[in-house]
Amino acid sequence: MDLYEAIKGRRDIRSYFRPDPIPDNVLAKILLAAHLGPSVGYSQPWNFIIIKDIEIKKKIKEEVEKQRERYRQLLDEERRKLFDTIKIEGIMESSVNIVVTCDPNRFGPHVLGRITMPETCQYSTVLAIENLWLAARAENIGVGWISFLDKNVVKNLLSIPDNIEFIAYLALGYVTSFPEKPELEERGWNKRLPLSSVIFENRWGNKPNDKLKKELDEVKI
Repeated sequence: MDLYEAIKGRRDIRSYFRPDPIPDNVLAKILLAAHLGPSVGYSQPWNFIIIKDIEIKKKIKEEVEKQRERYRQLLDEERRKLFDTIKIEGIMESSVNIVVTCDPNRFGPHVLGRITMPETCQYSTVLAIENLWLAARAENIGVGWISFLDKNVVKNLLSIPDNIEFIAYLALGYVTSFPEKPELEERGWNKRLPLSSVIFENRWGNKPNDKLKKELDEVKI
């Protein structure tokens, strides 16, 4: 798959998982793609916990349902009705769940490039996740990032040490289809902003020049 096709076709999958298992050799390729991600100071701070155990999945799902209801109570009535139609996870339906962590102490306290921006440790881990996501899309495997979680609950459940940071809980699996639009856009929850509306030139608030704005408004991949 062309890189731009993978980027354009990548989706946060919730509702389209099939039960087919992911072969180990395919899963290994996807994880290698993640491990090849860039990291500040070549620190490679990530670890990946592969979860297939049904009982663990059930406990994670219970936590997600708890946090879903907590969020639901914050919404007004109209927004709540729309939220009730949105599926937020595919924990049980997906064949593999993966927890991604970040070790800020890997290779010692003075990692090259992190003295002024220590948070680039976490950013590096997220870049690895994006590699994983695009590689999965190229293999026709869907990925869903599940964020309705108390990270400390997940850490306790999976025996993750205190000094290791929980970054993401991902559901992976083959899908019936990849939707044309992101599911939240299809449901009317939000829509993608025009590219030119998020671009500034030279300093904050300066709109792009007319020539560049025209290209930004017309560009396609």
